Amino acid sequence: MSNFQLTRNAFGKLIYSAPGEEVQEGVVPVRSFPIAAPDIGIAIVSPDGHELAWIEKLSDLPDATRLLLEEELASREFLPEIKQIKRVSVFASPSTWTLATNRGDATLVLKGEEDIRRIGESALIIADTHGIQFLIRDLNKLDKASRKLLDRFL
Repeated sequence: MSNFQLTRNAFGKLIYSAPGEEVQEGVVPVRSFPIAAPDIGIAIVSPDGHELAWIEKLSDLPDATRLLLEEELASREFLPEIKQIKRVSVFASPSTWTLATNRGDATLVLKGEEDIRRIGESALIIADTHGIQFLIRDLNKLDKASRKLLDRFL
């Protein structure tokens, strides 16, 4: 990782600066593994798509830079994590699911079983008809009733 600084301009855009390099305004952090390893392997990318810096681990950064990056990533990424499946309207597609997520209660409409994708051993991504993707980080941590409802679609 190079020695760099991140700040925000008056419009809220990130500014990248490093010794001997041109200052870049409007840079974007990009996670390599947003689900499996969200805090490992983050690139700082220029507005024209060139990698300016590589961060092995967020925890290696100074607190101010790490907090700025975490704030920016959170504002760009919307991936509600399903904590509980409260209700499913029907066990056929399309169906309406009532959920408890880490961002509050939500409803998703599942168009078909093909919109449920496995990610690794025990994680799932479920896409609703509006293009919003919901994450189940670990199937084994869902309550028994939620797993039973989900099993009807897997």
